[in-house]
Amino acid sequence: MFSLPLRGNAHLCPLELWHAEEFAAHLDRAREHIRPWVGSGFVTDDIDGARGTLCRYAERQAADGARLYGIWLDGTLVGGVMFVAFDAAAGSCEVGCWLEPAAEGHGLVTAACRALLDWAFTTRGLHRAEWRCRADNARSSAVAERLGMTLEGVQREAWPYEGTRHDKQNWAVLATEWRAA
Repeated sequence: MFSLPLRGNAHLCPLELWHAEEFAAHLDRAREHIRPWVGSGFVTDDIDGARGTLCRYAERQAADGARLYGIWLDGTLVGGVMFVAFDAAAGSCEVGCWLEPAAEGHGLVTAACRALLDWAFTTRGLHRAEWRCRADNARSSAVAERLGMTLEGVQREAWPYEGTRHDKQNWAVLATEWRAA
């Protein structure tokens, strides 16, 4: 099975359908913490919803599209990273992440995203990777910066959440910039 060490007792693995119960339990711990920062369709409330999310990503991966990876710390699923979008023909992708509070501050998301971006640029030959986050999500913006991304702009009031519209930042890094770093 594919497993990539990240730091200490943390590793990155594909998050697949057979992880549905573990994914649902993880979302129970993380749900309220991540809900404001991720797409509404990602945060589910039960095992059937978790299974549905994992199925959607499996179908998209089978079509050479989006992919989903879990981050395990000391044997417990604590978050993950994903290709929210992956378009080999266009040479672009969008990377995203989520993490439960107990796993924050260990560099896990940055290390996992580096692995995804390295694969996208080096193995798959993509040209551009994007990162989108709410403008008030300082932790997410900091990850984009650590990945060497450039803030390309802000879409005003483009992120709806609980009846309020928030600004959305758009970050990107090009393959040439990635290789130079």
